[in-house]
Formats: sequence, structure tokens, C-alpha cells
Amino acid sequence: MTVQITSLRPGEYTPSPDAGLGALHTGKGNLPLENVEVEADITALTGGVEVTQGFRNPHDVPLEATYIFPLPDRAAVTAFRMEADDRVVEGVLKERGQARQDYDQAIAEGKRAAIAEEERPDVFTMRVGNILPGERVTVRLTLSQPLPYEDGAATFRFPLVVAPRYIPGAPLDGAGAGDGVAPDTDTVPDASRITPPVLLPGFPNPVRLALTARVDPAGLDLTEMRSSLHVVTEEEGLVRLQPGERLDRDFVLRLSFGASSALAFVPDRPAGESADAETTAPAGEDADGNGTFVLTVVPPADEEVQRRPRDVALLLDRSGSMTGWKMVAARRAAARIVDTLTFADRFAVLSFDSVVERPERLDPGLVPATDRNRYRAVEHLARLEARGGTEMLQPMEQALALLDDPERERVLVLVTDGQVGNEDQILERLGARLAAVRVHTVGIDRAVNAGFLGRLAGLGAGRCELVESEDRLDEAMEHIHRRIGSPLVTGLTLKAEGLEVVPGSVTHLGSLYSGVPLTVYGRYRGAGRGTLTVHGLLGDGRPWERRLEGRPARGEAPRAIWARAHLRRLEDRYAVGEHALEQEIVAASLRHTVLCRFTAFVAVDTRVVAEGGPRHRVLQPVEPPSGWEMPGLAAPMAAAAPAAFTTAAAPMAFRATAEGGAAPAFGGGPEAVAGEPFAKRLAAPGGRMFARPAVAPPAPPVPHSLDLVRPQLAGELARLRAQEEALPASERRRYLADLGSRLAALATYVGGENELRGLARDLMACETTPDADLDALWRRAVQVLTTLTGAGNAPSTGGGASAGQTRAPGRRTSFWKRG
Repeated sequence: MTVQITSLRPGEYTPSPDAGLGALHTGKGNLPLENVEVEADITALTGGVEVTQGFRNPHDVPLEATYIFPLPDRAAVTAFRMEADDRVVEGVLKERGQARQDYDQAIAEGKRAAIAEEERPDVFTMRVGNILPGERVTVRLTLSQPLPYEDGAATFRFPLVVAPRYIPGAPLDGAGAGDGVAPDTDTVPDASRITPPVLLPGFPNPVRLALTARVDPAGLDLTEMRSSLHVVTEEEGLVRLQPGERLDRDFVLRLSFGASSALAFVPDRPAGESADAETTAPAGEDADGNGTFVLTVVPPADEEVQRRPRDVALLLDRSGSMTGWKMVAARRAAARIVDTLTFADRFAVLSFDSVVERPERLDPGLVPATDRNRYRAVEHLARLEARGGTEMLQPMEQALALLDDPERERVLVLVTDGQVGNEDQILERLGARLAAVRVHTVGIDRAVNAGFLGRLAGLGAGRCELVESEDRLDEAMEHIHRRIGSPLVTGLTLKAEGLEVVPGSVTHLGSLYSGVPLTVYGRYRGAGRGTLTVHGLLGDGRPWERRLEGRPARGEAPRAIWARAHLRRLEDRYAVGEHALEQEIVAASLRHTVLCRFTAFVAVDTRVVAEGGPRHRVLQPVEPPSGWEMPGLAAPMAAAAPAAFTTAAAPMAFRATAEGGAAPAFGGGPEAVAGEPFAKRLAAPGGRMFARPAVAPPAPPVPHSLDLVRPQLAGELARLRAQEEALPASERRRYLADLGSRLAALATYVGGENELRGLARDLMACETTPDADLDALWRRAVQVLTTLTGAGNAPSTGGGASAGQTRAPGRRTSFWKRG
């Protein structure tokens, strides 16, 4: 059977005018990246992908090439290989600092080497060194990714370009951490590692792109495939990208088929197969277990749900990067959200760029969702145009301040492209408060910052919807509308029978929504057999459960996908202040051979091929993202944030360096370089822009006084006491688990208050512990919070800062290590 591939909708992917963006000619030849090949094997709801990058040295001296590129934000990178001169070198996953040291030493010794590092969940850096003149070197990355499923369709999304990001903050002195065009700042200390230069118009396509996807429904009824790019069906189950496509937007393939509830047990190695001592621990010795289970639960049939009154704060990004179709789509999305509100709801609309604005004809704060107020909000939205920089932290703080009534359903909706560099600062400042509200993110872009938006939605237990064209907006907003509404089943817990589930290994359970199957990963010990029962509550308080018998399965993807989700959860906790987790993150990454921000894959050849190391270095420029109006962004963004810099702030040209390489020139020509202080800061002696990162040990986290969070603890205590009599017994488990997540964030903020941290840990564990004594936990929570909020009776913060202490000025600790 051959499945017809159709376009998503007429006009959904309007081709950008072919301006001939491409190869950059330098004093010694063309750019090093020749081709990118993506081969995907899609089996049901899982994708296995191999990414191949081909580099060639067109110069007459040894070359080091650097390429900043994207990968799917939920993908687990599990293998790395370098091929050159008929030699194949398998990469090894190591702690990031050690991997860098091995790479730099090999390069200095004249050996070929390559290193792959993660900068953000969806931004990576590849460095390939000592490529000989005329030589080709190929590097291959292997990864696994889950396919999100909703309304009868799964989505395979593969990003192809790193879009420019807004970089706030004051530039830091000294050498940059990377080779990019933006300086490191006090709020984005690794900005120079996530900002590749952008190509100018006027050149042919510099990189050959090939993408194929083999689709195996694995027994599911596949009825349709829809693609965002021009593809052809050459044979059954094979999708191939047409030649000549550019690396300027995400590739999206949607597969329509029915899903069903299922439970699969995937052992780390098949029964009877000898264990690989380097990759698989013997039975009973792996702290994370001996197998991975994958649980898929289809929600019950849609039915009427009792809904609490809602408070909705809507944030709309109107910054310069939202120019064009994105601004049109964002206005439509925001207006659709406002239109879904009922008379029982209250809402606020905040639009932001470098400043925050609210509708002039509405009172400040939350207003009732009357017809008049909704009309005035939509009228305000219709007048918004893109301008300025993306200062996202302040509007989010203002929105969270409005959502302070625990008796109402609190919802924050963020509509943006997410192109900011200070993700870690936002998470650190807001992590504790996001856990108390439902956060939904709508990412509008053809090269969206999906990793950051997914992390925000995850912290707020909400939805992240990605919109790659205006025509897909209606479908996306239907999903968001359901999320803003009440879930079908809440308070989900798991009960295992005949199966030993590793404590703390189960991924987030969340709630069940109409049309959205829930997929849960976890680890088990021993034999993969038994059942899992999912318990929850319907909207009217009636109990609901689904019991599933497990079946054996094989494959490496489930373990890798679970490990990446586990690492992401630990990294998010690190980002909000739990810096003691670093060694645990590194250990988990190495144990499961899954790349993260604290590890790196490095491949080193044993043969010496060049004396003295590479004499020429090139940072590969990238395509302007499709749909971006780059020249139109120059004036508003530069005027709004003169201390910050983004690659979208001005058209980019290049100048020749002393080595015959290429460095960016700002303002349209080489004559502008000398007058740009940040360009001077980026350049190393001799005009090169590729200095190695400076070694700077990370500063310890700065704890805060317990006094700063006592008002929040008092509020939690008051709510806890008020809920003790009013809350039905069936809701107590979910309430205590949610409370634990908020207290954990507060404990991190104050620097590790032991009693508070211990209480938080036990409260969160009750959600996955069926026999937990909820009454005893409730009494303990009241006792601990009473003690911590008592006048003059608060325990020590364990070395925390005194009251009023603030963070010292200067360089802020970055999430990844600069050294």
C-alpha cells in the first residue's frame, strides 16, 4: 500500500523568495560544511535518527571547523563517530571538561579530533579539527526521539537552523566562551556559543541537504502523511526531501493513525544475551534498574467536565523577531484565547518587547471576562506591531503576581518565538512560582526555541504548542483551548503488581486531556512482567482507573528517551539553584550514554597528521530562518537594547581576517568593524574570532535568607489549613504532591534548608507511593511550616545569606561550565 503525501494546507509553507543565500567566499576559499544528511526510521511513536555532517577543507593549511546546529529538544544523542581517510573513530562520552581537554590536547598534537557539545536542549556545537587541505571528514550523530501524539496524529519534527536569539544583559569583559557573534553577558554568559553568524543574500545554496524518513506504523492504521516541505513518495513507507531545499526551517511530518493504551517492557539487553561490561551493568547492580517500561494511556471519551472559575494571564511577545507572519499569527492566537473565556473567568493581557503594555481601556490587573472587556482586549491586540527587544522576565513576573488566588484555576499563556538567550536566568528567577500555576506556551516560528518553551510548560505542568505557519494556528489553538479548560482525569497515580518500579524513575504523570494520550516512561528491576494500574479522578470526583498488562518489547530507544527526560528534569532543577546535582547529572549521563549539558562526545584519532595544530579556523554561518525579515529588525531592536546584541539586530557582512578567514562586520561593511567595541572583544590577537574559552571556575550558588520566602511559606500554611477540612480525601494526594514541588523550589532558593527540603521530598514522593500515610504527611507539613514561619523561631538556613543579601555584581555562574 502507498500512502499519499499531501501538503499540510494550501499556503501553509509559502516559500521565501530565493535570494541566493549561501556560500561565503573568504581569502582562502569557501565554507567547510558541504552537506547535511538526516536519515530517520520512524516506528509507531518513536523515531531513530542518524545525522551526518560532511566537512571539507578548501584551504592549503590544516583547518578547524565549528558548526552551531539544532537537534530536536527531546532527542537523546547516544552515539558519535568521525570518519576520515578510510579511518573510523568511535566517539566516547565524557564529562564535558575532560572531553574538551582531550580534544584540545589532540588538536595541539596534530591529531584529527571532533567534539559534540550541547549548549541548550535544542542547540549543539560541533568542532572538527586538523582537517588536512583538500580532505573530507564526516561526523555522524545517532539519536532517538519520541513523537508527540494528539487528535489522531503523531508529529516528527526535525529542526534545521539555529535562529537568532535576543541576548539581554551587559557584555562581560575578557575572551568569549565561544566563537559566535554576540558577546557573553551577565545574564547570558554563554551567548557567544549560541549565536552563529547569519549569511548575507547574494550567494548560492552553500550546503546540500538530504532528508529521508522511513515510516513503519508497527501495526497501527496509518491513513495519511502530511509534510511541511516538498517531498515525494518513491516507495511504500519512504519519504524523501526534494533536492535543493535549504537549512532554513524545521522539517515537520505528521502521521495520522489511531493510538491505543499499551504497556511495553523493554529490557536493557535481551534475555540470554551476554552483557557488555562497558554499556550495561549486571543484573541488580544498575541503580536505575534493568529495563524501561513505556506506558501509553488513551483518555476516556470526552464528557462534560465541571470547571472552576479561571484567572488567565495572557502574555504576547511583540519584539522585533516577531515581524511578518509571526506577528499576525501571534495576534490571532491571543485573540482566540481571549474569545474562549467565559463570564466566570477573569483575565489580563500583557504585550511586551523592551517594555510591558496593557490595554488602555481596561483596568490594571485581572478584569471579568465580559463581552465588553474581551472586545477591548482584542481591539488592543489588533493594533500591535513587532518592535524592540525580547525582555521576557519582567512581563512573566508581572503575570505571576496577578495569579495569586489559589481558589481559582490559575493559567499563564505565553505566545512567543522563544528566541531569548537568558533561559537559565528566567528559570532561576521564576521556577518556584511557575509550579503553582498552569503554564501553556505557544511557540510561533519555523525555527522555534522549542527546548526553552517546553521547559517552561513542563515546570507549570502545561502544554507547549509549536506553530510553524499561520495556517496551522487553528489546529494548535484547539489544543490550547482544551488545556485552558479542565482535564478529563486528574490526580493520576500508578500502582504496580508483579513489577518492581525503581522509586523516583517515573516521568511526569500530569493529567489526561481529551484527544491526548499520556505517555509515561519509567525504570524497573528484575524480570519485565506484571501490570500497571493508572488511578485518577474524573471531573465530578468519581474514581477512574485503567489496568494494563505488560508485553515484552525490544529496542534501545525507550531507555535513551527515558534517560534524556530524567536528565532534563535534573538539569531544570540545577537551573533553578540545586547546583549540588552536577555530579548526579554527569553520572546518569555517562551510565546511560546519553549526551547532556555536562558531558560531551569526543572522538580522537591516534594518527598525527598535522604538526602544530590547525592554522586556520572557520565558524560556519547559517541560513536566515525562513519567514524572518532580517533587515527590518535592525532599527527597533538596536534602539531598544543598545547594551545587548543579537544577530538579528543588523544585516551581517564579513571581513577577511589576518589568517584569510572570515569575521563578522556589523553595519554592512568592513569599515564598521573598527568602531564596534563588542567586535573587538570577540576578536583574539591577529584578528581571529576563535579564541578558546577562558578557564573560569564556576562561582558557588548564592543562598538567600529564609526571611525572603516566609511570606510564601505562610501562604502555603494558610492554604494547607484551609484545605484540611474542605478538600475531598481523593484530592489530598495530588494537593500534597503539588505542595511538595513548590516547597522544593523554595528550599533550593534559600540554599538548602534541610527540614524544608526533606518535607518537600516526602510530599512529592506520595504521588507515586500508593501506601503513603497521607494524614501523617499532612500533619507533618503543618508542623514544619508552622515552625518555619514562627516569629524568632526559624532554624538556620544552613549557611544561607543574611537578610537583605543580594547577588554580588559581575559574572554570573553559567549553567554549563565555561572552563
